[in-house]
Amino acid sequence: MDGRILRGIRRTAPEIDIRTAADAGVAGLQDPEVLRISADSGRILVSQDRHTMPGHFSRFSARTQTPGVILLREAISISTAIEEIVLIWSASEAAEWIGRLVWIPL
Repeated sequence: MDGRILRGIRRTAPEIDIRTAADAGVAGLQDPEVLRISADSGRILVSQDRHTMPGHFSRFSARTQTPGVILLREAISISTAIEEIVLIWSASEAAEWIGRLVWIPL
């Protein structure tokens, strides 16, 4: 995820437990492994990997329960990404995201 988005989320809503790929130890890993680690840790994945993640998510979620994925569209502005991620976090429960892939902006 773009570092500016991460910093904006941390500044806007410091109570959100959000980590970078490097912090989570998944930087450089293949999508299926990132999805497995996300599922094992019960964390919703926020990704800018628009090209391969949707297909990998579809195959992975067909056989494994996953906390869900939020994909950021290419043209999303930094401020919109921050606002929508904070809104999702504040207006929904983690259980609502199980097995879902959602693109933002909606």
